[in-house]
Amino acid sequence: MKDFLGIQLPIIQAPMAGVQDHRLAAAVSNAGGLGSLPCAMLSPEALRSELDALKAATDRPFNLNFFAHTPPTPDTDSERRWRQALAPYYREFGIDPDSITSGPGRMPFNEETAAVVEEFRPAVISFHFGLPEPALVERVRKAGARILSTATTVEEALWLEEHGADAIIAQGLEAGGHRGIFLTKDMTTQMGTFALLPQIVAAVKIPVIAAGGIADARGVKAALDLGAVAAQVGTAFLLCPEATTKPVHREALKSRQARHTAMTNLFSGGPARGIVNRVMRELGPISPEAPEFPLATSAIAPLRAAAEATCSGDFSPLWCGQNASGCREHSAAEIVERLVP
Repeated sequence: MKDFLGIQLPIIQAPMAGVQDHRLAAAVSNAGGLGSLPCAMLSPEALRSELDALKAATDRPFNLNFFAHTPPTPDTDSERRWRQALAPYYREFGIDPDSITSGPGRMPFNEETAAVVEEFRPAVISFHFGLPEPALVERVRKAGARILSTATTVEEALWLEEHGADAIIAQGLEAGGHRGIFLTKDMTTQMGTFALLPQIVAAVKIPVIAAGGIADARGVKAALDLGAVAAQVGTAFLLCPEATTKPVHREALKSRQARHTAMTNLFSGGPARGIVNRVMRELGPISPEAPEFPLATSAIAPLRAAAEATCSGDFSPLWCGQNASGCREHSAAEIVERLVP
C-alpha cells in the first residue's frame, strides 16, 4: 500500500458526508491510514476552505471523494406525490409545505471541482456512482491522483477497470450510507462483502479494496486474505471526537437500535443503509413515492430539523453499517490501531 497509495497501513477511512470534515480525514492520515474527505455536498469555496485546513493538519496522503451521478430532471408530479406522502408529518410539526424550496442536494464532479483538484493535487480521488466523463477523469489523472471508484457488482468492477479506475472499492451490502450502485437499479444484484470481494478480485487486474461490515482487525485480515489490498471502514469512526456526528445519531449508534439497519431511499432518493427509525418504519424503508436521487432530500429536510430540535432522530438519516461493534468513543488514531491485523 505504501507504493500504491503512499500509506503505511491497509486502512482507508470511508468518506462520510454529513458526519465529518477535514479533522477526521487528517487524524486517520496522520495515524498511517488514508483519511478521506467527502466533497459532494461542498461548494467550490467550501471545498477550498476544507482543503486548506486539511493540508495544514497533515502532510500525509489523503483521499477526496466525489459523486459521479447524472442529476435527474426534476419531476413536478413526483415531487407532489412525495410531499403528499410526508403531509401528515408536516401537519404534526406545523410545517407549511409551500415554504419548502427544492434543490439538487448533492452535485456531481464537474469542471469547477476538477479545477480545485488540479489546484491542490491530492494523492487519491475516489468516486461514487461510477466515474465522471472521460475528459474529467483524464484531468484528475494528469493532476497526479490515483483514481478509485466503488463497485457493488462484478459487472460494475469490470466497467470501472475498462473506463480508467486505478483500483476498485468492492462495497458489500453490509456497508452503511449510500450504495455506489450505478449500472442497474436492481437491488437483487447486491452481495455481501465476503461474497463480492473474491469475485471482483478474480475478475479484474487492478487492486481491490474491501468495504462493508468490517469493524475490527479480524475483519481487515479476512479481507486481505481474500485478496484485498486494504479495507475501507466507515461506521467504526462515527463516534470519534474528530467526527461531526450529531448527538441524536451518536445516541442511536451507542444503543441497541444500531443492531437493526435497513436499506432506505427516504432521505435522498437513493438506496442507503441506516438505523431503522420512525419514518422508515411508518413509510417503509423503500418508498415508491420518493423522487430519484438526490431529489428526495429537500422535502424531508425540514422534518429532520424539526425532530432534531426536540432531540429526536425520527426523521434523520442515521447512517450505519450492519456491524457497529467497532464503533467506539475513541480517537481516530486509536480506531486505526484497533483495525490493524
